[in-house]
Amino acid sequence: MTTPSSHPVAGQALHFIIYSRSYCHLCEDLREALRQALGDIPAEIEMVDVDADEALVARYDELVPVLMGQGGDGQWQELCHYHLDKPRLQAFVAGMK
Repeated sequence: MTTPSSHPVAGQALHFIIYSRSYCHLCEDLREALRQALGDIPAEIEMVDVDADEALVARYDELVPVLMGQGGDGQWQELCHYHLDKPRLQAFVAGMK
């Protein structure tokens, strides 16, 4: 399972993973909606193909796309799946400041 080791610190980019699949229009839509919602907030967005890892398929198969955000404590949390949950994203970003 992909889990970047760095965690957000003041002045650094936020870190997100979108668990996705090839040829998934919802995955591309979620990434674009995330970029638009973040505006000029620095962020690293990693796309991870769940079909490349059996454990990811077992966990996220029917939920793709899934947006994960890395909190200030370094832990990953699921923010939404299928479509961007803007209020949840805003609360997550506000908690990182």
